[in-house]
Amino acid sequence: MSSTFFSALSGMRSHQQWIEVIGNNLANTNTPGFKAATATFSDGLQNTLRSASSPGASRGGVNPMQIGRGVELANIDRTFAQGALSRTGRPFDLAIEGSGYFVLRGGGERVFSRVGTMGLDAEFNLVDQRSGFRVLDAEGLELKVDIEGLFPPAATGNVTLVGNLPAVVTGPLPEELTGAAGLMRGFPAMQTGTVAGPNYAVPASSTFTLGIAVNGAAPEVISVTDADGDGVLLDTEIAAALDAATGVTAAVGAGGFIEITSERTGEGITLQVSPGQTNDLANLISMPLTVASGSEDVVTPTTDLNELPANLVNYANGDEIRIAGVDTDGSAVNSVFTYGVDGTTVDDLISFIDGLYQDANVSLNASGQIVVTAQTPGDAELLLTVADEAGNTGETLWGQYATAVTTEGTGPDIATTTFEIFDTTGIPHNLTVQWVRQNDATWNVQASLPAGEGTVLVGGENDPITGLTFAQDGSPTNLGSVDSRVSIIFDGQAQAQELDLDFGVDGGFEGLTQFGSQVSAHVRAQDGYGDGELANISVNSSGAIEGFYTNGEFRILGQIGVATFTNQEGLQEVGNNMWAETSNSGTPALGIGAELGRGAVIGGALENSNVDTAEQFVSLIEAQRGFQANARVITTQNEVLAETVNLI
Repeated sequence: MSSTFFSALSGMRSHQQWIEVIGNNLANTNTPGFKAATATFSDGLQNTLRSASSPGASRGGVNPMQIGRGVELANIDRTFAQGALSRTGRPFDLAIEGSGYFVLRGGGERVFSRVGTMGLDAEFNLVDQRSGFRVLDAEGLELKVDIEGLFPPAATGNVTLVGNLPAVVTGPLPEELTGAAGLMRGFPAMQTGTVAGPNYAVPASSTFTLGIAVNGAAPEVISVTDADGDGVLLDTEIAAALDAATGVTAAVGAGGFIEITSERTGEGITLQVSPGQTNDLANLISMPLTVASGSEDVVTPTTDLNELPANLVNYANGDEIRIAGVDTDGSAVNSVFTYGVDGTTVDDLISFIDGLYQDANVSLNASGQIVVTAQTPGDAELLLTVADEAGNTGETLWGQYATAVTTEGTGPDIATTTFEIFDTTGIPHNLTVQWVRQNDATWNVQASLPAGEGTVLVGGENDPITGLTFAQDGSPTNLGSVDSRVSIIFDGQAQAQELDLDFGVDGGFEGLTQFGSQVSAHVRAQDGYGDGELANISVNSSGAIEGFYTNGEFRILGQIGVATFTNQEGLQEVGNNMWAETSNSGTPALGIGAELGRGAVIGGALENSNVDTAEQFVSLIEAQRGFQANARVITTQNEVLAETVNLI
């Protein structure tokens, strides 16, 4: 009977221990990094009432018969499942997502923890805030974090430029003058009789008349009389009478036909013959009564000046035409073209004028217009006037050929980009880059500094970067052969500083381009910076402590170590959320987070306890019922003993 008491007692003791495990789990429900424990039971020694026997020839084998001697707590295991993460916002509150432990050293011993409540002490040591133990880095050394040191400056060495240079050319352009009208070779209006001479029979001593109207004016009446009374008018007599009319000439042409020709030429000239009032002369010589018009076409080099439609009266040898104007450099142009001495043709006149200009070309275009083109691009005061001198025999309305500016002279297209660079001491300077389009549509690049800051030795106005070219699709074509260096010596420094300007790659569109849009060339990046103070700290997934500085740079201030074990369940809990290695845990493998099986370090967060409260309460009920059942066994056995005593 006593074995029953001992069995029940062992059951009560084991379930009490289980309750203690559960109670500890529930107590640490909100303990950061706590890992729940699990109790495991095993049965006790057995009281063998009968041993097993093997089968024989006459009887079969029998199994052993045993009564157990109770239960015992066989093991308490830790559940190392990942706990949920809670954000705290403190940069040195750290958690590990995955396997691994932070490594701490204090009192000459090394311990491990999943709870990264860390901070800096007065000597910049990274320590565990709960215990003051120092945090070890990935090499097992105590970690110091320099938060007072400045980030040293770096001189600019490379500049990356991107954006567009405009494909539309607005400069450089030479100034150009163009005549209002073209120089044309004019032809007169003409009427020709259709009855040939030389003799025309008429009544003796009779008079014949007709009207001649030039340019729509009232007809001028012309009369011819048979003066000798022989009844015949000669074609020469008729032509001589008609030749006396204003604005026309008359003559006997080929085939004996009488021709009336306007003295003026050109499309604007008209000639009309009207019937005579008595004895119609027009009918006699059969002269058409329709309106005849002159004509014109573009001059040829041999066209005489007297053939111009604007010529009112033919020039005579010695007539002078005044040439006046201004060359592109502002110098005056003033000379006289003498008809019959300097020439008589249009080509003679244009060549003469061209010779008067030192920095401009004078020519005729396909429409016969006088064109004066400056040889040098840029703003100019180019001017040309042509006029007859007073006292000339001939006269031309030169005003209708007057030249005026049709293309304003402009300097080269210039795009400007200004950006900040740094010298070796970290002092910022504004460097201005001008993109200057050349006459051959290439681009030069010239850099400059504000006055008093330094001198651009290479790549400046006197020694620019030259020859940037672009394909029709807008991509650069020759960057491999362009020397893109800029050399600068800043005031107060002894040595020049070199910058390399990165314009992109040939055939690509990631750098500079030349499209039809407006200029947008700008700096994408430059590698210089001034000195900076620490502005912010964070810890990345590898456990690296990143310092961010006021100059926009960052650097690694330290590396927090993460340790893993072959058998983490062999670790021994030493309190304060810390563990110690044992002979069965294995040697810690120390390194950085997020590699070789180590978990990622999460900055600004802590790992919560992995205790499942609902699960623990279910286990608590089970433990309570187990304890009650064993207590009931003792009560029952006691009653049995009482009944036995009462038998006496």
